[in-house]
Amino acid sequence: MEKAQDETGAAIIMITHDLGVVAGMADDIMVMYAGKPVEKARAADLYAHPAHPYTIGLLGAVPRVDRKDKVSLVPIEGTPPNLLNEVKGCSFRDRCPVAKSGGVCCKDDAAEPELRLIAGAGEEHYAAADIAEQLVETRPEDLYPVPEVPESKYSALERAERKPVIEVKNLKKHFPLMKGALVKRRVGTVKAVNGVSFDIREGECFSIVGESGCGKTTTLLEIMEFSKETEGEIVVNGISTADGVSSSELTKLRKNQQMVFQDPTGALDPRFTVFEVLAEPLQNQGWKRADIKKRVLELMRIVGLQPDHVNRFPNQFSGGQRQRIGIARALAVNPKLVALDEPVSALDVSVQAGVINLLEKLRADLGLSYLMVAHDLAVVRHASDRVAVMYLGRVVEIGHVDEVFDRPIHPYTRALLSAIPVPDPQVEANRERIILEGDLPTPLNAPEGCPFSNRCPIFKLLPEEKQQVCTSAMPPVTEVDAADHGYACYFPEEEIEVTEHGEQHAASGSVAV
Repeated sequence: MEKAQDETGAAIIMITHDLGVVAGMADDIMVMYAGKPVEKARAADLYAHPAHPYTIGLLGAVPRVDRKDKVSLVPIEGTPPNLLNEVKGCSFRDRCPVAKSGGVCCKDDAAEPELRLIAGAGEEHYAAADIAEQLVETRPEDLYPVPEVPESKYSALERAERKPVIEVKNLKKHFPLMKGALVKRRVGTVKAVNGVSFDIREGECFSIVGESGCGKTTTLLEIMEFSKETEGEIVVNGISTADGVSSSELTKLRKNQQMVFQDPTGALDPRFTVFEVLAEPLQNQGWKRADIKKRVLELMRIVGLQPDHVNRFPNQFSGGQRQRIGIARALAVNPKLVALDEPVSALDVSVQAGVINLLEKLRADLGLSYLMVAHDLAVVRHASDRVAVMYLGRVVEIGHVDEVFDRPIHPYTRALLSAIPVPDPQVEANRERIILEGDLPTPLNAPEGCPFSNRCPIFKLLPEEKQQVCTSAMPPVTEVDAADHGYACYFPEEEIEVTEHGEQHAASGSVAV
């Protein structure tokens, strides 16, 4: 979009909830709530000095990939007003922390605030709040109640002291590519997952990231399905899929592994009440009716929903509430591992903060382990303990989330992390991005040897003898000394240097981080 704008001189109107993308592209920003603008300013001024409580809350609700310390996100409780009914006074009043503390501008009989110029918050900064001048230096955590970071019983234990909840060894999933209408013949093999290994310990959140088509979702589904056709080995509580799984063992495995889906609307049967949704997995496990009713009400309280709403249907809940119902269903039979498939990508920013905080609290309180698949690396940085980066069905980097994010070694990981937007215009203006040339190859036509070689900025500048090493065989995962960190690259120490004539070449040296 930036290139098109530069070449055509066109103006761009961007409508998005991604505050990181906005910080990097927008010149001016208008924040809307309940159909009306509540704040408008230059991008740098709005991020540095937000003046409306809603804007302040939004900025506090966004996880940041450049933030290492573990803090809870700022949740904005409640939902926007129903615009089918007339909204009197401030439309944000029911969710506003200032109103809850008795703010003068938020009385029921007060007129709706209009946009007005805010002094001391930059040029042409407007906000629809009577107390905006008092809020321009306010941090989100000072305005909104923020839950404390929950402590798990496993927090004091080293990773080596925790038992593995699941072990994945050399997992492979290949699909035959068939051709022909009447008589089909095999013309190739799609290697969606091609030798993935990792383990997840008690109380741990392990995330898999990568571009679309890298194999992360297929990996998650293979782990959840326990398919006999899957190559490799999956060990859960001492039960190995390599030895074959009996029906009784499969029932036990299903109980210990549950899943939360990306789309909370599509994941819930619209014909079922919430009670029926939550009771179904309990019935499948043979629970008695009285115990089921007691457990369903308990689940509603655990995920922060009113127990007396169990007879409602899913369409009577908001998106965030529906995702909480999906989480409650996953927890129904007391699993040890919960798989999270893009758990907050379908939610608004303010809602996703509450769901992320809930997932962290449940992990600490119930001793859960998570396997999360996500595109949003800021969410991964915030919520995960360990992370694996996948490319074309293989793990190219794996380790503790801070090690991988702060000291990436594989060139693909470096490029991926450089592309993550940060919700700060000043940071975005000074960042250097690694632009990869070409599209992600399909698993059908993956390059020989290292799957990243045809897009790798270092490979193109290596001498021919080193290039032959890269294309001869897939590099193994090499462990970094004294660190929970591994990478699959033959020449990670190579740096790209630019000569005085502007030419690029690769030279040996330490990895730039």
